[in-house]
Amino acid sequence: MKHLGIAFLLAALSACTAIDPVDAPTRIKAIEAVLPPSKSFGAARPTPPVRSNENIAADFLSLHFALESGAKLPVFTRFEGPVTVRLTGMPPASMQSDLSRLLTRLQREAGIDIRQIPEGQANITIQAVSQKQIHRILPQAACFVVPNSSSLEEYRRDRRKSKSNWTELRSRERIGIFIPYDASPQEIRDCLHEELAQALGPLNDLYRLPDSVFNDDNFHTVLTGFDMLILRAAYAPELQSGMTQEQVAALLPGVLTRLNPRGDRIAAQPVSETPRAWINAVQRALGSGAGSARRINAANEAARIGQQQGWTDQRRAYPHYLLGRMGQFDDPEAAQQQYALALKYLDATPGTEVQRAHITAQTAAFALAQGHGADALPALNDAINVMTRAENAALLATLLLLKSEALRQAGQIEQARTVRLDSIGWARYGFGSDLVVRSVTQDIAQSAATNTGG
Repeated sequence: MKHLGIAFLLAALSACTAIDPVDAPTRIKAIEAVLPPSKSFGAARPTPPVRSNENIAADFLSLHFALESGAKLPVFTRFEGPVTVRLTGMPPASMQSDLSRLLTRLQREAGIDIRQIPEGQANITIQAVSQKQIHRILPQAACFVVPNSSSLEEYRRDRRKSKSNWTELRSRERIGIFIPYDASPQEIRDCLHEELAQALGPLNDLYRLPDSVFNDDNFHTVLTGFDMLILRAAYAPELQSGMTQEQVAALLPGVLTRLNPRGDRIAAQPVSETPRAWINAVQRALGSGAGSARRINAANEAARIGQQQGWTDQRRAYPHYLLGRMGQFDDPEAAQQQYALALKYLDATPGTEVQRAHITAQTAAFALAQGHGADALPALNDAINVMTRAENAALLATLLLLKSEALRQAGQIEQARTVRLDSIGWARYGFGSDLVVRSVTQDIAQSAATNTGG
């Protein structure tokens, strides 16, 4: 989606920005001056979970008693007592503001006694480092969390020791989180949400969860109502570090009845585990080489496994979404068929509004290419509302640019311009101001060269 969004941004700025072809530094400053400022989200409006407490209890146990690798965790662990957080390294301004906002949410929604301290030893240390430093240790990681380390240097030195092994943990006292300072504001914020939540609670990800950041499909970017309920339950007074899975399971029904009484009135659905073969196929489908035969074969394999499992939830939809993304440039018509298949299952699964909004961005782009912008407006408006609530600025910017083009095709030129400008502020947060400015500078330079015959 990032490349699609930037492409639309270039068109948008070409239409609303006039800069003389002067030297590069002056041009960049001039563009900065006319660009709308980076936007930020207001008060969080998470959607409450729409599943039964019986299902949520099963999810809680799966999240807390296993790692993503499948390794089992022998006991439940959490912080006992107030939790302190310290931000170190080279954090940009947006990182501090997003951390403050997240800590407020954790206090209010999860009931966790957590606060930031300016110095000294904290329970959780968040170190802002470069992407290059992270990739030297974990080449595929955007950010990561580890036990019993407070700096990247300490973790690099002790990563082979038992203190750095989650399966050896019996209580949580000191956790390190490493996040790149040289990513976009949204990428930094997304890392804060996922890694701080894992530092406090679940260490596993489950593809079966439609409404959670604890899912490797990456549709959700900030902690959801479900996630906050899981964290609130983890810090319930009935539980404590060192409990076995059986002990926690015996107490969870009472905890969830107290915290989420509406969940007792919702019928439980059969819990279906996700086979490792499906997970492996999806991970291969997400690999490098867009549209490669290996990725397409892997997505088709995941679709076959989902059919064999008898799934009708978002896991059945996900491979079709991936196939649509991989084929949308080579065979747009076939890609639309894959998106339609994905929507068939998503429409029947509660809590999948965010996934459907992602597909709207793809189907609306296809409609615009066919000149059917006016027809795409209702779906775009719905998706924009969903992404505003989900706080995904990158996709929100793209959806707004699609809406701008749809309005232009419908003859609503002034409204199209207003929406286009609105999208740029969200793009600066979602994609990063530097990327937006560089893209616009390059586009204007190319336009100037074309107009002067260069």
